[in-house]
Amino acid sequence: MVRPLGLPFDPIERAGETWEERFGPASAMRAATSVFRVQQILLARFDGVLKPHGLTFARYEVLVLLTFSRSGELPLKVIGSRLMVHPTSVTNAIDRLVAAGYVDRRPNPADGRGVLATITERGRAVVDAATAALMAVDFGLAELSEAERDQLFAVLRSVRLGAGDVADGAGGHAG
Repeated sequence: MVRPLGLPFDPIERAGETWEERFGPASAMRAATSVFRVQQILLARFDGVLKPHGLTFARYEVLVLLTFSRSGELPLKVIGSRLMVHPTSVTNAIDRLVAAGYVDRRPNPADGRGVLATITERGRAVVDAATAALMAVDFGLAELSEAERDQLFAVLRSVRLGAGDVADGAGGHAG
């Protein structure tokens, strides 16, 4: 769990000042470091909200992705691709979700070696409860207004587009 540091100064800002003295402009370093720190803070907040539901954020993401699919099921390789995680991570998450009764696993009839993951009714119920809990804390972003959240999404989307994460102007939906 990421614990608040409660420092009397901002360590990222302080590092930025030192960076500027030593290397030059620090705006990119400060922004990137802040993104990583916020990721740690958000994941800790998510863990706190999701733990009572027996979920980690990674497993929650899998369940949400399955609920977004038309049939409630997806091949494991598609889950990995959409969530940008290694196949081993997908397998581990599915194993845990199967053990909890949230997902069923079966061979993919369209791919002899592939596996399909299907969300169960119990899985749908836990997604609903966990989603309500995350929404109650504004996905950990209660400190930001709705307009600020929209602005943050737009700024971060620009980075994602520049990195080729998605095609420029792409929308999209699950399976």
